[in-house]
Amino acid sequence: MKRRRFIKQSSLMAFSISAFGAIQWDGKKYVGDRPTTTDILGPFYRPGAPFKTNIIPPHSKGIPLHLSGVIYMEDGETPNANAMIEIWHCNENQEYDNTSDDFLCRGAMRTGKDGKYNFTTIMPVPYKANPDSDSSWRPAHIHLRVSSPSQQDLITQIYFKGDQYIGMDASASAPESADRILMVSTNSKQEKEVVFDIVLSKTLPLSDEVYQKIEGLYRSDQKLSDSERIFEFVRRDDILFMKLKGQYIAGLKYVGNNAFEGGRGFPKVTFNWEQDGHVKANIALRKIQVTAEKFLKY
Repeated sequence: MKRRRFIKQSSLMAFSISAFGAIQWDGKKYVGDRPTTTDILGPFYRPGAPFKTNIIPPHSKGIPLHLSGVIYMEDGETPNANAMIEIWHCNENQEYDNTSDDFLCRGAMRTGKDGKYNFTTIMPVPYKANPDSDSSWRPAHIHLRVSSPSQQDLITQIYFKGDQYIGMDASASAPESADRILMVSTNSKQEKEVVFDIVLSKTLPLSDEVYQKIEGLYRSDQKLSDSERIFEFVRRDDILFMKLKGQYIAGLKYVGNNAFEGGRGFPKVTFNWEQDGHVKANIALRKIQVTAEKFLKY
């Protein structure tokens, strides 16, 4: 399915995930002890990507790309073993595979003791997020999610130097994205290569019992369309995902006091337990605030 058609039909929004800091380029690799900044999740995250590192689709005419790096603990020096990294992106025709069992241009792997990861894929291409707007171009990018038992999960994106659409994209042009705009080099086989080292951050623990209380479906009594009145919250590792119309639209981290938030504070969701046992969610989006009550648990 083409991204532009999917966006138009579903009317989904891509919410931001919070930014924490940056690692620095020393001329050869990324180094530092500040966590890698995060980015928007986008509407096309699919859990369950197969464990494979060569994700070039069959018969693809895209430009092959090798993406590799090291995932570090919060000190920026100790490799993070047994971290799972997932990546996903569009193909050379501006299409995301949102439905097929093949999970095209989607893959996952776990790091070994050295913290290293690597994928062989194709170069994604820019596209219009809104087919009717010339100002909605998104630069070429790759989405990444890193899950670690000992660190805060990370959702981010990488971009590529020289892309003409970086300056007009709110996410790519944000200051916290500067260290994720990467140089594409060419190896001896004339293949494209990108190196991206990742530093994770500390996690703020939350008990399984609390997650169980807040997971489920929530209905808002505010004047929204029927399909947009139903919010779903589901936990995956230490990220609380928010879904709308069945699609993952935001990944939220726990920030304390029963609150979860995404980038630059939005969306922010605070859960409250009523005396009668009901659970309510106060959802702050960029333009509106919504109160929703849980009506179905898992």
